[in-house]
Amino acid sequence: MSSKLSSTQIAWRAAQDIADGAYVNLGIGFPEMVAKFQPPGREAIFHTENGILGFGEAPKAGEEDWDLINAGKKAVTLKPGTAFFHHADSFAMVRGGHLDVAILGAYEVAETGDLANWSTGPRGVPAVGGAMDLVHGAKRVAVITDHVTKDGKPKLVKRCSLPLTGVACVTRVYTSLAVIDIENGRFVLLEKLPSLSVDDLQAQTGAELLVPGPVADLLVPEL
Repeated sequence: MSSKLSSTQIAWRAAQDIADGAYVNLGIGFPEMVAKFQPPGREAIFHTENGILGFGEAPKAGEEDWDLINAGKKAVTLKPGTAFFHHADSFAMVRGGHLDVAILGAYEVAETGDLANWSTGPRGVPAVGGAMDLVHGAKRVAVITDHVTKDGKPKLVKRCSLPLTGVACVTRVYTSLAVIDIENGRFVLLEKLPSLSVDDLQAQTGAELLVPGPVADLLVPEL
């Protein structure tokens, strides 16, 4: 196994924790990959803010129907039972607590569960969008992300420095190096790459990692 997981492998790991029959919203971009890896015998019902519930995989190239898109403007297919509804009804589902899981990307996650996944900078996501509703409407909020930025700075920190998407909303983070829960305002280490020591992982994390018990190996297939 390489020194860190690829984005595809992180998405695969996050998918393993989605229960059969769960109603799930996947953030735009990287999190959309989670839908490819539903475990055998389980089926999630995917929701998109622009008004579709129960859509299927992306169509093959050349077979797109551009009247059928998700919130990220990517083409989707329909499954039996797919429902369409108004944008306002979609957000009523979100705000009413009817989604079981929301999985989003992140620039920063604080040990308190605060999430920053947009930025006012020139290259950042230019607005918070529906993510602010999702992180407080979904019953469980998870983040998938590289453990550090491209220049090696921790993305898991004591306090976020960027504008917040939500406060105390994230409960689990799947990174390129580890799986970490957020409990009582602290990062709790659950799994890590076998090739990485706890000390090495701590050196790449911007807040203290609690290790209350045995840490499982983070094992994923070659994808």
